[in-house]
Amino acid sequence: MPPDEALDAFLAASPAARWRREPLAGDASGRRYERLRGPAGTAILMDARAERASVAPFLRIAAHLRTLGLCPPAVIQADEAGGLLLLEDLGPETLAGWLARRPADEGPLYEAATDLLPRLRALPPPDGLPILSPSRLAGMVEPLLDGADPRAGALLVGRLREALEAHAPEADALSLRDFHASNLVWREGREGSDRLGLLDFQDAVAAHPLYDLASLLRDARREVAEGTADAMLRRAAEALGRPQGRAAGALAALAVARNLRIVGVFRRLAARGRAGYLAFLPRVRAHLARDLAHPALAALRAPAEALL
Repeated sequence: MPPDEALDAFLAASPAARWRREPLAGDASGRRYERLRGPAGTAILMDARAERASVAPFLRIAAHLRTLGLCPPAVIQADEAGGLLLLEDLGPETLAGWLARRPADEGPLYEAATDLLPRLRALPPPDGLPILSPSRLAGMVEPLLDGADPRAGALLVGRLREALEAHAPEADALSLRDFHASNLVWREGREGSDRLGLLDFQDAVAAHPLYDLASLLRDARREVAEGTADAMLRRAAEALGRPQGRAAGALAALAVARNLRIVGVFRRLAARGRAGYLAFLPRVRAHLARDLAHPALAALRAPAEALL
């Protein structure tokens, strides 16, 4: 590996100087992560030099989450302008990793994740966040429209906007946006909200209160048992004080909006040489089929299926 003077200087000035570096699996972004190991324990290096604009939002949302009593990683050292962060290591086991070994724990772990969502509403979202209004959320399916007939694309976006306006019009809650089992760290033995470490929240938005539940239950990377998903919807609806039927319609509309975009994004990534994302598409399409079957989305079903 060629020398990296900026990174070497950042680490040399940190408490993790000369610690052993281990690459971690990345995500669909340009950020890179490493776990650093040394005599005092471990830490996480976040190298966001390819996406420096994500560092300031990460720091701002992390501070807000701590104010809410939640568990983002503490910032040990930051070079905001340089795109480098040294972070607390919340632990080695995501919910996805834990459940791969202990699938019987799915119910209690998903209860812990679902119960966190009302906590995000304890304070107003930070100022300046993007607002996922029905119009904006519908427009975010744009990656799916690559090469599509413009009339088919316009019909889909219009019908999706109408469905969101009818069933999920609010956009007033803090949403971490990529709130799913691979971005949640299970901290066995901890108590309360400290059991659940939060990752990958720099793209937080103001959205419908059930948007993150849609992300959690319609996960591209792991199958959530239908009974678990139904129980979590009931749990969230009760916590929000919403009728079950209304919450189910909102969840279906939000999940369809999210997963139509994901299909398009994964196709784009595959076209750029990251073909591994194609393996997730059958699950995402199954989520879409389930949610498009909701009676509230009858007018959306055909335009969506035409582009899948």
